[in-house]
Amino acid sequence: MLTTAPRGTKDIMPTDVTAWRYLEETMRKICAQYGYKEIRTPVFEHTELFLRGIGETTDVVEKEMYTFTDRGERSITLRPENTASAVRAYIEHKLYADPAPTKLFYMGPMFRYDRPQAGRYRQFHQFGIEALGVPGPNIDAEIILLAVQILQSLGLKDLKLKINSVGCPKCRPEHRVKLQEFFKPHFDELCKDCQSRYDRNPLRLLDCKNPHCHELGEGAPSLEECLCDECKAHFAGLKELLTAAGVDYEVDHNLVRGLDYYTKTAFEIQYAPLGAQSAVCGGGRYDGLIKEVGGPETPGIGFAMGMERVLLALESQNLLPDFTDAMDVFVVCPNQEHFAKAFKAAIDLRRNGLKVDYDFQGRSMKAQMKAANRVKAHYVLIFGDDEVARNQVVLRNMANSEQKEIAISDITTILQTEVHEG
Repeated sequence: MLTTAPRGTKDIMPTDVTAWRYLEETMRKICAQYGYKEIRTPVFEHTELFLRGIGETTDVVEKEMYTFTDRGERSITLRPENTASAVRAYIEHKLYADPAPTKLFYMGPMFRYDRPQAGRYRQFHQFGIEALGVPGPNIDAEIILLAVQILQSLGLKDLKLKINSVGCPKCRPEHRVKLQEFFKPHFDELCKDCQSRYDRNPLRLLDCKNPHCHELGEGAPSLEECLCDECKAHFAGLKELLTAAGVDYEVDHNLVRGLDYYTKTAFEIQYAPLGAQSAVCGGGRYDGLIKEVGGPETPGIGFAMGMERVLLALESQNLLPDFTDAMDVFVVCPNQEHFAKAFKAAIDLRRNGLKVDYDFQGRSMKAQMKAANRVKAHYVLIFGDDEVARNQVVLRNMANSEQKEIAISDITTILQTEVHEG
């Protein structure tokens, strides 16, 4: 057990980190285009934040949170998502005093006790957006477009955007009654979770993953039938803006998302080639969340994107670029009497921005040249006895095998030119 990672976790090895960095850099670049700034919150919070923020009837709170009591007898939870944390930071640091909207993004590890499967882990990584302070559908359309642009810029083409309106406190009560009336004849057939949700939050009955419950929910009353005029206008405005931007979408009246704080807009982006677990991004509006957590009444909307799931999609479609971790220079020094000079040359090159490596063990010329090939070095500097005696070294171009002698004092100047021009 000591030599294996806990179930549901995964080491990200050096060979994989380049793909992660590519994904992260793409996300950061597009966030900058839209004016979103990065926020970094703690990986654990007071448990009550998630109980109030996410909702006690959600699967996340009921089944999936990593919660413990610390030495101060405080209940602490590893963050299962980051919206509640971002909202807490927004309130604590009084960002609501700044001109709206407050545009935030984050990326980092989240924790849920879930059944591990392809692209889903117990420690997983999310990229997310939160836009706070604007009530209209224009900000909803913007963040959906941002999510779509990120996925399309990575090369994913078979994307399906699903949207819905989950109403607001003014129009949900009518839908709640209709849902309970619809499911009442089938109450005994519902799973235990749905029987519990029937009174507490019947909207969640539409989100159950149990196949039989899903079947029972077919033909359930649509929220669209119960939307108030404000929610209808908001949803119509969102659809108009998405159409204006040339973004295809599908209205899915059973799309309610898995967290209790959503109001009005809910959306999900699916990537069909991933199969059953096709959702790569999901989010929605949460106009009551900030007040629920203890801040001023402030509208908000956001989404989260599973980074492992996106990388899985890119790998499955061979969409990841060919990454090179080649070194610019490898310093070869068979005679350890000259190592101090070789070491100084390597350090000077690094200080001038080049990627440089060398042999640590004083092995033979042949072994060191093999090492240079292994790290895909573009150039090799050879500190041979005869050359060093003349204050020279051999500079070898590994691409064409051409080599020449250069003065030790000119190493940095010459190699900076060679590498940048090469």
